[in-house]
Amino acid sequence: MLSGAFSTLGRYWKPLIGMALTLFGAATLVMILALVVAASAVATHWDELTSDSPGSPDAAELVPLGIAFGVLMIIGVIVYLLASAVVQAAVPVVLQEAVLGRPIRFGTVWSRAWSRVWSIIGTVFLTGLIAIIPMALLMTAIAGLTIYTVSLGDEDGVVPLIVIGLIGTLLVAPVAVWLWVRFSLAPTIVVFENQRPVAALRRSAQLVRGSWWRVFGVGLLAYALAAMIGYTIQLPFQMIGLLPGLFDPADMDADASGGELIALFGGLMLLSFISQLIAQLFTAIFPPLVVGLLYVDRRIRAENLGPVLAEAAGATLPEQYGPPPPAPM
Repeated sequence: MLSGAFSTLGRYWKPLIGMALTLFGAATLVMILALVVAASAVATHWDELTSDSPGSPDAAELVPLGIAFGVLMIIGVIVYLLASAVVQAAVPVVLQEAVLGRPIRFGTVWSRAWSRVWSIIGTVFLTGLIAIIPMALLMTAIAGLTIYTVSLGDEDGVVPLIVIGLIGTLLVAPVAVWLWVRFSLAPTIVVFENQRPVAALRRSAQLVRGSWWRVFGVGLLAYALAAMIGYTIQLPFQMIGLLPGLFDPADMDADASGGELIALFGGLMLLSFISQLIAQLFTAIFPPLVVGLLYVDRRIRAENLGPVLAEAAGATLPEQYGPPPPAPM
């Protein structure tokens, strides 16, 4: 599975990387624009914000700029989520042609991925609901532990809160993992079989049945490998950011000016955005590729898809990847 994903990424890197770079690049530009707006606003009013004179700081003057910053950040998050959905739809589109050894152009990938993006969003939302209860219980335990630590154990009722949160997390998390693995093939099914979200979840549970541990192991390995490679990509950028004199002037002292501080933190943030963008070109593509190959593998093993693929060169995509016909009675 992993070698097949690397091979597919190597042969079809142009549409895959091109799609991810275009979409994530647009989202990154929006967030950088929001950062520039905020930095410009603070730099312009730095003296009065840090002044000790009466009536300072006059933060009211920054309210419109703060609103603009917030709006740009919200737009950036929306663009990022939409970009993630389109990329997650684009990977199975490319894989549809890759399993047949046929080339595919960027425009074709875009049109097919965009046509399925809303179903992908719905599917990801439904699968994301699985994590709400264990995450809420874990956050409850963390909040209780924080209150207990800060208050030195003086707050009443905190210990039961911690115990309930931890025990609830330990009891619910395995169920959430089991459900997540059962539904993990759903985004691929949305594209391959042109299914709606709920039907894709049912179909995923059907294909995973009897092979849960295989899907879990391969999927976990894919996400762990992607995270490791993504961190490895970002590590050199973090080391570059620590180099003295790169963003901070050599003569900057403890009483630095607003412009110097903004240049320092702005440069570090920009470097972080760039490193994250480069890392996402791999981390956003590789796991869906492995999951897509798991889908094909499950259909070959459970539904004898091999002969269908061998005869699919002249067939249309919805027909060749649709559910198999019912067995004759």
